Amino acid sequence: MTTDFAPTRQRFSPLSILERYGVIVAWVIVIVVFSILRPATFPTAGTVSLILGTQTVILIATLGLMLTLAVGEIDLSVGSVVGFGACLMVVLNGTTGLNVWLSVLLTLVACALFGLMNAALTVLVGVQSIIVTLASGTLLAGITLAVTGSKVVTGMDPALISLISTRWFGIPIPFYFGVALTIVLWFVMQHTPIGRRMAFVNANRVVARLAGIRVDRIRTGGLIATATLAGLAGIVLAGQNGAANPQAGTYYLLPAFAGAFLGSTTIKPGTFNAFGTWVAVYFLITGITGLVYLGFAGWPEQVFYGASLLVAVSLGVLARRRQRGGTT
Repeated sequence: MTTDFAPTRQRFSPLSILERYGVIVAWVIVIVVFSILRPATFPTAGTVSLILGTQTVILIATLGLMLTLAVGEIDLSVGSVVGFGACLMVVLNGTTGLNVWLSVLLTLVACALFGLMNAALTVLVGVQSIIVTLASGTLLAGITLAVTGSKVVTGMDPALISLISTRWFGIPIPFYFGVALTIVLWFVMQHTPIGRRMAFVNANRVVARLAGIRVDRIRTGGLIATATLAGLAGIVLAGQNGAANPQAGTYYLLPAFAGAFLGSTTIKPGTFNAFGTWVAVYFLITGITGLVYLGFAGWPEQVFYGASLLVAVSLGVLARRRQRGGTT
């Protein structure tokens, strides 16, 4: 048995190119179509700033979820952690008056510990992660309501609000942070031993164990990383709004799954990857924004995210089946 993780040679054909860059092509087509339909409002600097500057919370949460999916687990608590992180940040900083950076640190630690709890129940006890995180996410949503008294909490430090609202070239600074995080995760997953081990664990845990990989440690790390990044997304959300709604977390679950699975169908089809996730998140919000500009308010997000998730999961299965030579 070999532990060689050297990538196999890719055969480039029109079909493989379409698989790799199909979402990007679709993104360009969507931009062109909406620009034609709404030439006065859609192809403007304001729309670009809206699309790029308002999705960092979803992007961070989706990148975090991607790490759990990349090791073969499913985390249904990601939305609850986003909401909890936002509320805990505001409560610590605004209500109790703790230093803003200490509040950031404590929020991230609390979310990481929540991820550790998920990992302990999944890895040590042996409960399926989808069940663990469904239950723990519901529990955390209840705790969030209790901590906030079921009310919107306010009082964020103006310094953090000012920092997050700072614009470079007309785009809020969190966008650039999201780009930097995407690049870091791409490097880790594609060019480090940890990334190669994650891929091996996702492909076959039994073989990975026989190859000497500490599978349980990799799975634990994925679940902790997801919760920590979801908490970070919550902190950004609180900074953007200057307040936190205890019920806001439920909104982020479907977009995170849609983005992560759609991202696995592009750049590296059949593989959860950072750049594909970035493209998917902004492709989805571009489509939703265009529909809103056409006057379809209210329902486009649910339809777009739900349909995209169904299509993405199906395409992901087909891509992995094709990579394995058509076997089921």
